[in-house]
Parts: sequence; structure tokens; C-alpha cells
Amino acid sequence: MSIVVENITKLYGSQKALDSVSLHINKGEIVGLLGPNGAGKTTLMKILTCYIAPTSGNATVGGFNIFKNPLEIKKIIGYLPENNPLYLDMHVPEFLLFVAGLYKISHKRERVKEIMEITGLWPEAHKKIGALSKGYKQRVGLAQALIHDPEILILDEPTSGLDPNQIIEIRSLIKELGKKKTILLSTHIMQEVEAICNRVIIIHKGKLIADGSPSKLDTLFSQQENLLVRFERSIPMNSLLKLKSVEFVTKVDNNTYEIRTNNAEECSKQLFMFAVENNVTILSLQKKQLGIEEIFHLLTKEQ
Repeated sequence: MSIVVENITKLYGSQKALDSVSLHINKGEIVGLLGPNGAGKTTLMKILTCYIAPTSGNATVGGFNIFKNPLEIKKIIGYLPENNPLYLDMHVPEFLLFVAGLYKISHKRERVKEIMEITGLWPEAHKKIGALSKGYKQRVGLAQALIHDPEILILDEPTSGLDPNQIIEIRSLIKELGKKKTILLSTHIMQEVEAICNRVIIIHKGKLIADGSPSKLDTLFSQQENLLVRFERSIPMNSLLKLKSVEFVTKVDNNTYEIRTNNAEECSKQLFMFAVENNVTILSLQKKQLGIEEIFHLLTKEQ
């Protein structure tokens, strides 16, 4: 089941939340949707789940058109919205049975038991949803998104409010689900993207500005390279900044520095010459790959 977006634009009055966004997500992909607050991520998800309509453009989800077949789309997707609306006066199994009934699931009690096991909700089964921690409420939201075994999952901040152990468990679950389902998730946690996503889409000010695997995005900045250099003793950073090929210096610890350069080979030569002239030994020198967090910052920072 694929997702196809064609020139989607969404206006709220004079504000353009999405600006001619086009993308194609294939079956079996786990796609991370990144962007600063207000970039348009949630708006795009609401359009794909048929909660709101675009101002212009079109989209299909699992082969169904968002204008012509909204009910068919809602049958095949599982959606965890950003604000995770729940019936707080219901007990966890009661709520999930209610949702299973809406989807007309046969053997719904067995399915609720299964999904509570998958999402780790049994320890809190006796409580009303309103009495749960934020992390367990998030699990209930994920459980309702999974209850009908959808072919496409759209998850808006799925690990929000979870503790470190819960985050690892939910990430593992999402990764396992991605073997059979198409998953689009938004997150602000860069490590999450690197851990579970095989593709990254970055939106900024309503525009799609990057699309590709994490390793492919790294090539966008192949002209900008980072070196990690460790000296035998501390060096004044301003002396390193005087080297022609050095653009920026960050002190990692007492004797280690991260240097941004547009020519790693030339910068390495200059560092060795610097060491000789200042009678200091270089203990290690290596190239550092840009991570998703650094790529995101470079793409979305204000010029």
C-alpha cells in the first residue's frame, strides 16, 4: 500500500501551511517526517488521513483518493494524532473494545488481548485512561491505531512522553511492523529517525526540502566535512581558526576538537603543519560523518 501526494497546498487564511508538496511512499517503507515546529508536518498527516482537505492538489492512500474515497482510506490506516484524544473515563480494555466495535472486528475480545500484549498495556488494564501516565496514554493511542491491523500507519510523535525503556520497546515494535506495513511518522527525536527509518523527508516552511535515506542526505553536504582531531594537550581554539581551511571549531573535551572544513585533505595537511610549528603531537585525526541532527540543522537554519 503506497502513499502518493501530488502538489498539495494548504492555506489557513493568508498563511500557507503546505506549498506544492509532492512525494511517493512505497509499501514497506518506514519514513520519518521531520521539520521545525509549524513546518506543516501535522497538516500533511491530517490531509492524508482525510481529517482536513487540501486547498489544492491531490493524494491517494493505498490506491484510494482522498476526495472520492475518504471512508475507504480510514479503514486501511491507523492514525495516532499529535494530541492523542482518548475517552478518559473508560478503562483501557473497555476503550479498545469500543474502538474494535467501530471497526466491526470479529473476535474483538481476542484482538484486544493481543494488542494489549503487543503494546505492553496489561499492567495498567485495571485503570481508567484518565489515571494513566502520559507514556501509557501514548501506548493506548498506539493500540487504538493498531487494533484493526491497518496496512498503513500514520503516527504523529509516537514516542512522545515515553521513558527511555518504553521508547526502545515502541521503536522495536514500529520497526517490526514496518516489515509488513507502510509507516509515516513525525518526530523531533533525531536518534529515532536513525534507529528505525529507512527514509527521511524534511519539510520547512511548508516546502519539501529534502527526501532520501539518511546516508543519501549526507551527500547533500559532501562539500562540508567535519574532522575530529585530538592533541596531546589543550590548544587555543582561535589559533585553529586561523588555519585557512578551517571554517568552524568546537571543543569536544580538553584536548579534542571538532573542525568543520570544506576540504578535509587540505585541512589535515594544515593541522599537521600546525602541530610541527607549535611543537604539539596529534594523537588522532579522523573524519566525522554528519548525523541527521546536523543535516536537519543545516537544511532548516535561518539564512
